[in-house]
Amino acid sequence: MADKDKKMTVEEAGRKGGEATADSHDKEFYQEIGKKGGETTSEKHGKEFYQEIGKKGGEATADSHDKDFYQEIGKKGGESTAENHDKEFYQEIGKKGGEATADSHDKDFYQEIGEKGGNARAKNNGED
Repeated sequence: MADKDKKMTVEEAGRKGGEATADSHDKEFYQEIGKKGGETTSEKHGKEFYQEIGKKGGEATADSHDKDFYQEIGKKGGESTAENHDKEFYQEIGKKGGEATADSHDKDFYQEIGEKGGNARAKNNGED
């Protein structure tokens, strides 16, 4: 502000304070205050709070991103997971997934997906 008689707006004061803080603190400072804030928040709020903010965040992300975005983050996540886990990890999660699916579906479900898979394979092999 060039004119010393004018008062600084709240927005200007906040910006200047943020810039001064950023100039005088490093990455570890921000990691530490983020950790403390996260711990305080988790002590004050239950599971429902995190479910609700996760839902809102997911909806906002879905509204502002397209299919390519999700394909790209899925690819990155898959690559990262593959780098950090071995064959046994995939066997274990496959077993758990299969057990969960079996617990929640009946014989008709498996017949239906088997038929769909067979039809898709026949179509891909030109066996209409």
